[in-house]
Amino acid sequence: MTDANPPSLFTHPVHLGLGARVIPQPEFTGMAWYADYVARHAADGHEGRLVSLYTFSESWDSWEMHPSGEELVVCLAGMIALHQEAPDGTTGMITLAAGEYAINLPGVWHTADVASPATVLFITSGVGTQHRPR
Repeated sequence: MTDANPPSLFTHPVHLGLGARVIPQPEFTGMAWYADYVARHAADGHEGRLVSLYTFSESWDSWEMHPSGEELVVCLAGMIALHQEAPDGTTGMITLAAGEYAINLPGVWHTADVASPATVLFITSGVGTQHRPR
């Protein structure tokens, strides 16, 4: 059934779980939310995926890396410059416009720059995600 007041993916991400399940998540409240998310869905292991949607008006102030699986990054509006650093130290940059996507492979550190607001959809294998300052 549909909800008369559907949640927004901007505030309430979803989890894609084992058995082709889609599980609505509590409201996103900040970085600590991610640890709670991993604990809620630990039984899905590396196959679980977090689906989230953000609009960025500023470049990221940190790098992140997902060791357990690939991450799909889809630009829905605006433009984003995705910077990637592979485990062997090689770097690259991909500019994404609306409708374009990139994949962050496991172990690839990534960050992003935006010159004006950009909306981005992420489908992430989040187990073991790490962050470091930019």
